[in-house]
Amino acid sequence: MSAISLPSTRRSFLTRSVAVFLATSAAGGAVSLLPTPLAAAPTTLSTAADDTAVRPFAFHAPQAALDELRRRIAATRWPEKETVADSSQGVPLATMEELARYWATDYDWRKVEAKLNALPQFITEIDGLDIHFIHVRSNHQNALPVIITHGWPGSVLEQIKLIGPLTDPTAHGGKAEDAFDVVIPSMPGYGFSGKPTSTGWGPERIARAWAELMKRLGYTRYVAQGGDWGAFVVDQMGLQAPAGLLGIHTNMPATVPADVDKALLAGGPAPSGLSADEQRAYEQLVRTFKQVDYARLMGSRPQTLYGIADSPVGLAAWLLDHNDADGQPAAAVATSLNRTTSTTGELTRDEILDNITLYWLTNTGVSASRLYWEYKGGFFDAKGVSIPVAVTVFPGEQYEAPRSWTERAYPKLIYYNRVEKGGHFAAWEQPMIFAQELRTAFRSLR
Repeated sequence: MSAISLPSTRRSFLTRSVAVFLATSAAGGAVSLLPTPLAAAPTTLSTAADDTAVRPFAFHAPQAALDELRRRIAATRWPEKETVADSSQGVPLATMEELARYWATDYDWRKVEAKLNALPQFITEIDGLDIHFIHVRSNHQNALPVIITHGWPGSVLEQIKLIGPLTDPTAHGGKAEDAFDVVIPSMPGYGFSGKPTSTGWGPERIARAWAELMKRLGYTRYVAQGGDWGAFVVDQMGLQAPAGLLGIHTNMPATVPADVDKALLAGGPAPSGLSADEQRAYEQLVRTFKQVDYARLMGSRPQTLYGIADSPVGLAAWLLDHNDADGQPAAAVATSLNRTTSTTGELTRDEILDNITLYWLTNTGVSASRLYWEYKGGFFDAKGVSIPVAVTVFPGEQYEAPRSWTERAYPKLIYYNRVEKGGHFAAWEQPMIFAQELRTAFRSLR
C-alpha cells in the first residue's frame, strides 16, 4: 500500500491499493445486494502524476483510531434525561445510551470496511479537489451509465445496496436490458472526498464536477440520480444540461409553485384553490419546516459545531436527528436501531453505525455541514429544469409531491410514480424498490 496524494490532515487515514480490491462476504444475516463478481475497473485508470489521473483507492482505518473511538464513547459525559416522554426535545437519552453501549462494545467497523474495499473505488482531482467515487461496470452490454448522489447525513453507504440490482439486474429480478454502469461519488467534504479549503462548493459546482467526472470516465451519454442534497445536485445538472446528460431522476423533487413557496416562507395559510393532494403536500411542508432546525444552524453557523468533531456520541446524536414524514428522528432510522438483521434490505443498527463511524473516522462532521452554508437557494421550490426528468414519490419523504406540481415544475416529465413504502433515505431503506424505480424511470432514455 502506498499513500494517496491528499492533504496531510487526511493522509494518515486514506491509502490506496495499486493491484487488488479486497473481497468479503456480506455480514451474517444481512441481505447481499452487491455484484458478484466485480466488474472491471475503468479503462481510464492511471497512476500518473497528472491532474486528471484516476487512482485506485481503499480505506483501512488504523486500529489506534478504532481504539480511540471506543475510549471516547466510554468517556462520554452524559446529560440528564429529557423532561418529556417523546423525542420532541431531541434524541432521547435512553436511545443514545443503548446505541453507545453497542457501538463501544460489539460493533465491528471492519465488516463495512471490507464491503467497501470489495468494490472498485477511486480518487480523482476535479477543480482542485480530490473526489472519491465507487465505479462498477455492468457485465451486460449497452448498460446505461448512472451517477448517483447521496445527501446529508448520508454517504456512499446509502447507495451500495443498489449496486448489485442495477449492474446485475438478471440476478435481482430484472432484465439484461435494464443494466446500469454505476458511479457513486462522495460529495466534497463528505467521506473520502477532499474537504474544500475555500468557499464555493455548493450544489452548482458539484453538478459541474459530476459532469466532468462522467466525461473523464469516458461516458458520452448518461443519466443522474439524487435524493436529499443529491436532489439539489441533479436539479443543477438539469439546469446546466451538460453534453451527454440524457435525464435525471429525483426522489426528493423540487416542485413547489412560487405562490405556495411564498406562503410557506411567510408562515401563512395555503393559497386558495389547492386540490386535496396539494393541500396535503402543503401541510406536510409546514410540518417539515418545523423540524429543520439542524439545517438552519448548519446553514448559518457550521463552524460552531466543534462538539461533533470531538465527541462520537455528540456526532451520532446530531446525525440521527434528521426528520422524515413519520417523525424526528426519522422513523425509518429510529426503527432500524432495534433491527439487527434484514432479509429484504431494510436499514439495520449496524448500517446506521457504519455511516456514523465513517463520518467519525474521516472527521467530516463539520466539513459536511458547510454545504448548508454554501447553498443560498430555496429548498423545495421549482428550479426551472427543462431536460427529461423522472420522479418517484416515497410515502415517508418530507413531503409527497403532487403530480400536478411535478408536471409544472418539470415540463419534460417522463416518469412519475408513487410507491408503497420507503422514506427520506429511500435507497438505503428500500433498495429493491428503488432499483426497480430506476430501471423503469430511465427505460425510455436507453
